[in-house]
Amino acid sequence: MKLEQLFDGVDYEIISGDPEIEISGVQYDSRKATPASLFVAITGFKSDGHLFASDAINKGAIAVLVEKEIEVPAGVLLIRTANTRQALAFVARNYYGKPDSHLKVIGVTGTNGKTTTTHLIKAILDEAGKRTAILGTLYAKIGEIEMDLGRTTPEALEIQEFMSLCCREKADYLVMEVSSHALDLHRVDQIQFDAAIFTNLTQDHLDYHLHMENYLQSKLKLFKMLKGDNCFSIINADDVYTDSFREASRQVRCLSYGLDAAADVQAGQLSFSLTGSSFEYEHKGQIMPINMQLIGRFSVYNALAAITYSLAAGIESSIIIKAIEELPGVAGRFEQVPSQRDFTIIVDYAHTPDGLENILKAARQIVQNRLITVFGCGGDRDKGKRPLMGEIAARYSNFCIVTSDNPRSEEPEAIIADIIPGLDQVENSRYAIIVDRREAIHHAVNIGKKGDLIIIAGKGHETYQLVKDKVLEFDDRKVAAEFLKG
Repeated sequence: MKLEQLFDGVDYEIISGDPEIEISGVQYDSRKATPASLFVAITGFKSDGHLFASDAINKGAIAVLVEKEIEVPAGVLLIRTANTRQALAFVARNYYGKPDSHLKVIGVTGTNGKTTTTHLIKAILDEAGKRTAILGTLYAKIGEIEMDLGRTTPEALEIQEFMSLCCREKADYLVMEVSSHALDLHRVDQIQFDAAIFTNLTQDHLDYHLHMENYLQSKLKLFKMLKGDNCFSIINADDVYTDSFREASRQVRCLSYGLDAAADVQAGQLSFSLTGSSFEYEHKGQIMPINMQLIGRFSVYNALAAITYSLAAGIESSIIIKAIEELPGVAGRFEQVPSQRDFTIIVDYAHTPDGLENILKAARQIVQNRLITVFGCGGDRDKGKRPLMGEIAARYSNFCIVTSDNPRSEEPEAIIADIIPGLDQVENSRYAIIVDRREAIHHAVNIGKKGDLIIIAGKGHETYQLVKDKVLEFDDRKVAAEFLKG
């Protein structure tokens, strides 16, 4: 591909080299550079791609895009732009043939509920006969092809590569989770979204955003990206930030959902059990009952988001209801561990104050005896949420076991020390500290009694634990199942 075609939309200057060369690949990871490729040097949080340009050139890169001054050997094309992350979004889209223009792309953003909401929408679109791809925390998947891209919303290059695959696999839709980091770091720039969905906004990622206002502004970017007569936004009318999202999407049709505030799609008559939830939703005077396998009030919100999108997209209620009722659940989201014991264990990804409160509220509505919560907080992340999560766990639980999550570079004991003041705020709180997560789960199983509900929170679907620079094999579900067998 010629430089002019590859850099369409990018403001750049040629520093040295031949701009007429043919480029046959794009990479921002020097280790993956290939012959005749373009290397995009990105300034990261832990490393700077400009320092690895020579490595990429040694692997065959014939062009380098930079935002800082560097030297390259004679014969290598050196291009400079103001922001290489921003440029990568253009370059990746151009390289893969603007695949989003051949797909209907739905973006789901919010602190909690993104994964479940995207899976609900995919199930509905599948039921409606649409070939639908999904991209998010669990995987990127189209048909039987599944890829692990390493984060909720990967870099622009991987997103566009996956979209290109979706086009080759004849997908009609792509439903994707859109994180605040992705929006802030230009990973989804240049994608033509057909719809944007807002789940909720509560404290998270303040290690990166520093303030809630910054976090909010990052999320709003998705809604400001919507353009075109056929685009629309879906917002949570009950969320404190709903007006901001409505304002950000005023250029397109905006529909709302909720349980409390007036909304275009509203739910009522909620009922919960260990096997699922039932509710009714009302839209344009029509009331429709649903009995789904997902549990909890928070799950009803996720279902409402999917329902509202689907109604706006013109899908019949009968198809929507069938798809939601048949969805068995989502990995690591209020997932029950199979057991022959007389108590229940549920594993959930909840790793924010709001997420933890949501699942514990749901647990309180269905528990028959004691609620026991096993949890910790991730290292190298927002420290401000640690005591908040401690207080929430103590407030809803009969007994808490505080343990390690993914401590990363921090000492687990130091993280736990940040959590404990929150537990101590609750009068008569009862808890134990067991640093080793495996032993913490073992203890929870050992003390389980008839009718108890044990929540293991924080890691959900994850099959690893991050300790220092090691990635250890660890799956809460497997560990719990092992101890349940005795």
